[in-house]
Amino acid sequence: MSLDDARRWNARYQTGMRDSFEHPRPFLVEHAHLLPSSGLALDVAMGLGGNADFLLQHGLRVIGVDISDVAIRISASRLPGLMPVVADLSRFYLPPDSFDVIVNFLYLQRDLWAFYSSALRPGGILILETLTRDMLTIHPEIDPHFLLKPRELAHAFPSLQTLVYREGWQESLTTHPRAVASLIAQRSKAY
Repeated sequence: MSLDDARRWNARYQTGMRDSFEHPRPFLVEHAHLLPSSGLALDVAMGLGGNADFLLQHGLRVIGVDISDVAIRISASRLPGLMPVVADLSRFYLPPDSFDVIVNFLYLQRDLWAFYSSALRPGGILILETLTRDMLTIHPEIDPHFLLKPRELAHAFPSLQTLVYREGWQESLTTHPRAVASLIAQRSKAY
């Protein structure tokens, strides 16, 4: 990500693209029973904090990271328990054995995946959902690098135990359906 990305996302959040980012993702809500009731969570590319809010209400402490200082400011003002961080995720360090939960929705940065596995504490949960290349059928202008290949996410975390996996079209909070792959995986409780 770059300064240009920060400017683009800041403009987006300032011009009304807010409603769909202020609510938790349905996949997270649907699988809330898999979340621990305490611990530390990381919300990657948090946006306006819909998922962070849900995690806070679930009893977790939450660090929310985003490149947009506008999103961070808005989220911090409405979520007093949030630990907000403005950061470029391409330069972000995830310390090992630090998080009980990591959530990553609609953001694809493959080089973070290895860090997710090691940043989870034993028993920690990863919840990741992002767009697949099927999106090209309705949005051919999207750069395919930012879209998952078929079943790519299913094989992305061999050191974690997959608890839930699905791939396909789903209804969206926006105007059109989205093609996504969704994963919940857990680090082994024993070393």
